[in-house]
Amino acid sequence: MQSLNPEYPKSLKEVHVGGLVRLSATVAASGNVVRVTVVGGNPIFAESASKAVMKWKFAPAASQSEEPIQFFFNPN
Repeated sequence: MQSLNPEYPKSLKEVHVGGLVRLSATVAASGNVVRVTVVGGNPIFAESASKAVMKWKFAPAASQSEEPIQFFFNPN
C-alpha cells in the first residue's frame, strides 16, 4: 500500500489543537480509493485526512472493500 500522511492544518497546530479522525475508505478492486466517508472527528482534520487518503493506493484485490482508517493529530 502506498500512503500519504495528511497535512496538519497550520491554524490548529499553532494553537496546539489535536484530535482523532475516523474514516472509512471505499477501495476499488484496482486498489484505488474511490470514496472516503468521515465517521467521526474534528471536521478540519477530517478534510485534511480525507484528501490524503484519496491519494492512497492499495494492492489490487478480487473485489471492492471498505477499509477503516484512523489518524491522530498530535500538536506536540
